Amino acid sequence: MILYFDDLSVGRQFESASTVMDAAAIKAFAAEFDPQPFHLDEVAAKATLFGGLAASGWHTAAVTMRLLVESVPVAGGIIGASNEIAWPRPTRPGDVLTVFSEVMALEPSASRPDRGRVVMRSETRNQRGEVVQVLTARLVVPRRLETP
Repeated sequence: MILYFDDLSVGRQFESASTVMDAAAIKAFAAEFDPQPFHLDEVAAKATLFGGLAASGWHTAAVTMRLLVESVPVAGGIIGASNEIAWPRPTRPGDVLTVFSEVMALEPSASRPDRGRVVMRSETRNQRGEVVQVLTARLVVPRRLETP
């Protein structure tokens, strides 16, 4: 079912499927996009602030995005107008990530009646329920157009 702005309500919640973060994927992402020792090498990572191999926050964000696209079926796709992101704890090899999202606010556009702004807060949690990422996104979502 595709959801339009008009189908959403404050407090509506979504839960994604889960995905496992493995060390090989963490290293492959880091090698291409965030080549820092704590993302690439277990031994080097032990001597860092993380104390062990940790996924790039951008890798966690990318996985979160995939899980959001699969679990929040808004018309036109998930289009962000602005976002705030935080990583309160690292994502580790073997973590099983699930995204829990909630609609926090709805604002119909005053200048464009075909859309509205949705504020959605999403927590990416590991298998222990620990939050590894918090994303507050302001999304542009199409409204249902009435046909004559």
